[in-house]
Amino acid sequence: MSDKYREAGVDLEAGYESVRLIKSHVARTKVKGAMDSIGAFGGMFDLSALNLKEPVLVSGTDGVGTKLMMAFEMDRHDTVGVDAVAMCVNDVLVQGAMPIFFLDYLAVGKNEPKRIEQLVKGVADGCVQAECALIGGETAEMPDMYAHNHYDIAGFCVGAVEKSKLLDGQSTRNGQVLIGLPSSGVHSNGFSLVRKVLFKDAKLDPHQRYAELDNELLGDVLLTPTRIYVKTIKHLLAHLDIKGMSHITGGGFYENVPRMLQDGQGVTIRMNSFPRPKIFDFIAKTGNIEGNEMANVFNMGIGFILAVEPSDVDKAMKLLADINEPAYVIGEITDSGKVDLVW
Repeated sequence: MSDKYREAGVDLEAGYESVRLIKSHVARTKVKGAMDSIGAFGGMFDLSALNLKEPVLVSGTDGVGTKLMMAFEMDRHDTVGVDAVAMCVNDVLVQGAMPIFFLDYLAVGKNEPKRIEQLVKGVADGCVQAECALIGGETAEMPDMYAHNHYDIAGFCVGAVEKSKLLDGQSTRNGQVLIGLPSSGVHSNGFSLVRKVLFKDAKLDPHQRYAELDNELLGDVLLTPTRIYVKTIKHLLAHLDIKGMSHITGGGFYENVPRMLQDGQGVTIRMNSFPRPKIFDFIAKTGNIEGNEMANVFNMGIGFILAVEPSDVDKAMKLLADINEPAYVIGEITDSGKVDLVW
């Protein structure tokens, strides 16, 4: 025990208590290949357990961004951990890799063990959804860097795929069909704009219920966790030849869809071909933001896009229906060299 360190704002005993509280959450994320390494200096994973002949590792790292400000405002901390996992695993997934392990990083103004437990519970929930192991992490108490009740959370994910099955952007062709998988809402992008439009400019109350949002608390709607698409894509890849995938994250359609295309290719996306969560119309109306600008920031209701051959569309839709996954044929790949959104 260090009294001087506590006087400086760092409570080692609280840190030990946090570790004790999160152990059960970490344990439920264990998957084949994960080794018991919590508490060690480095997390360990036995890649040979996956029986891949030519394994390619695909990694991704990300954070939750200013969505954390909503968690502070609502004093709700059990969902942003899911977001941290989702933002990493969905990125790894687009290259055909299945996430195998995840590490988190928490920086806090003050180590409150119960809050740490809620944050790591969310991370563990996300890892269970993504079928990957939480094999390590770091919690840093930084009283002079963060306010007492503030924190930041980020994550790092590694996925693995057979080299022959890696999606590297070379399989897309003009005429291939785009299938969209629905988002759960805003996910974890555009919250600086959300907060400006709804709270700074319009002075709305996140603790209030709004009829336009089915009388749900505005803050709860915005804290809806980012969807994780791992199980859905794993099911499809076992039966279908997917030509390309895109995670609709920061930058919306305009920035993310071209990342799955070859030079000179473009897409046409019909924006009326899928339902739009009410939160997007609420943001657009409140902030007087036109559709193309919204689609340059937000996912608008589509969190993940697949490109398949026209002859595989019916098969893909049936496979998705078999697991009760809503999906929409939203457009096609063209030779336009640009993203055309048809409203």
